[in-house]
Amino acid sequence: MGEERFGEWVAVRREPDGHVAELVLDRPKAMNAVSTEMARNIGDACAALAADRRVRAVVLSSTHERAFCVGADLKERNSFSDADLSRQRPYARAAYTGVLELPVPTIAAVHGFALGGGFELALSCDLIVADPTAVVGLPEVSVGVIPGGGGTQLLPRRVGAARAAELIFTARRVEAEEARELGLVDRLAARGEDRAEALELARRIAANSPVGLRAAKRALRTGWGMDLRAGLEVEDAAWRSVAFSGDRAEGVAAFNEKRAPRWPGE
Repeated sequence: MGEERFGEWVAVRREPDGHVAELVLDRPKAMNAVSTEMARNIGDACAALAADRRVRAVVLSSTHERAFCVGADLKERNSFSDADLSRQRPYARAAYTGVLELPVPTIAAVHGFALGGGFELALSCDLIVADPTAVVGLPEVSVGVIPGGGGTQLLPRRVGAARAAELIFTARRVEAEEARELGLVDRLAARGEDRAEALELARRIAANSPVGLRAAKRALRTGWGMDLRAGLEVEDAAWRSVAFSGDRAEGVAAFNEKRAPRWPGE
């Protein structure tokens, strides 16, 4: 894999064909706590990935063996004035929305602690693969704030309003097996295999039409929260954007010729 660094603590790795990229959280001394600088790095890396038309799927992973991400850097915040906290906010929002708005399918590979903003980064992905060591939760009310990286909006979309309320109001941590049962994560991998399984899933996704993948994600995300009639209009617009594409023509031809498609990506 080729690697590109975004500051000291964030890397992007691309597989040889460029279709699968890995967004790597790499601040091991702080268990990937998200400081102002790291938030800026995540936002920059997401902007680069969003602009790369070769990329068809992204895996969000961690180099720390005991944590995916423990959330905001509270040591840094302990020194903040109110003005400092206000100045940080745009960078924090850009990091979380950067992951959320990636135009291709995204998969979080979670092991160890994924708490607060760390779990919100995972929730910003389309799918979450976890191993048995994963511990997830949104404990922000226990330190006097609320989930501010999308948690109050993304969690109820996963598990329903009442269950999200219970988890956020109690600030409790949820271990891997229960997290799978509640729908907080989507797959449980074997211990230490979360990244490998997420990458394999990303490769399977990336074998499909890049035009189709982007349009399908756009329809899924845009249709969230709409009534059925409005959602079907969103779907129709997305269908029209692919129906006359080179990928559609190639997909039909490949099916009839009983061969693997060679996607033009347009």
